[in-house]
Amino acid sequence: MSGVWVFKNGVAGLVEKPGADSSEGGRKVLIYLPSSEVIASYSDLESKLFSLGWERFYSGDPNLLEFQKNSAVDFISLPKDFGKFNSIYMYDIAIKNPNVFEVGKM
Repeated sequence: MSGVWVFKNGVAGLVEKPGADSSEGGRKVLIYLPSSEVIASYSDLESKLFSLGWERFYSGDPNLLEFQKNSAVDFISLPKDFGKFNSIYMYDIAIKNPNVFEVGKM
């Protein structure tokens, strides 16, 4: 995996082809590896995260969906609008759940 790491709104993300047209290689998707399922909604994602020991965390910000793991210091913060769920958030989930999630192209 090569590219450039960028920070946007305090979140680090990998840009594989900086400046490339998003239609060039297809859009990014989050894949749940055990079933090869593409995550298409937050309800799909939540059920997978819950099974991995993640719990909802309520910080009081109505614009965010947040998850934490009690057994670790890991924390996932996502925009409440699934339409704003992009590759930066997908990579965050994949990195914090190795061998379970992967970011791929559709």
